[in-house]
Amino acid sequence: MNDSNNGPELPMNTYWAVPGRFAAGDCKVGVYLFIDYDGEPIYVGQTREQLRTRIRRHLTNQRTDAVAMRVLDPFEVAEIEMWSFWDLQEATDEVIKDTLDRAEFTVYQQALSDSLFSTVLNEGDIAKAELIELPSSVRGEILPDASRTKREHPDIRIARRARTIADLARVISERKIQTGIRRTLWVQAQRLEYLARTRLDDVT
Repeated sequence: MNDSNNGPELPMNTYWAVPGRFAAGDCKVGVYLFIDYDGEPIYVGQTREQLRTRIRRHLTNQRTDAVAMRVLDPFEVAEIEMWSFWDLQEATDEVIKDTLDRAEFTVYQQALSDSLFSTVLNEGDIAKAELIELPSSVRGEILPDASRTKREHPDIRIARRARTIADLARVISERKIQTGIRRTLWVQAQRLEYLARTRLDDVT
């Protein structure tokens, strides 16, 4: 779903957040997946605060854990897929937690299957859980076409990804970190190598 031809162009990473543009984002309980410009799944999450609010915090650097640790570069997020659990908004905490954990693991497994690298950038392990039948999802681009064209240029992405890797390596060198952060660094390095190699093939 991309209605980028409607309405004024907004600052990058906020276009998708206009109320009504994605009704699914109004749901308080759900799971989301970030997808890059190559269609590669890159990050899986769940929320109980409202999908729209949680995703906006990711995309505007409002100190979500992943961004603070330099794991996720919001610049790389081209599309979002959301699974909204409207029937859980009044459910008990126990039911919500169990359902979200199962749904997040199900989306995670799908993402691994769809990924060229068979992994995502999540720095923490997503706990194994019983798979669940997911509700219908909503997937859409988050930027107007003009903004996306500028940001998806491979040379710009290569430069951004190299900086992300340098920032993440610096964090690792300065802090006592979990193994998952090192795994994310390795994944980012693979992603950079693939992007650089693909770009080289394109120009030679």
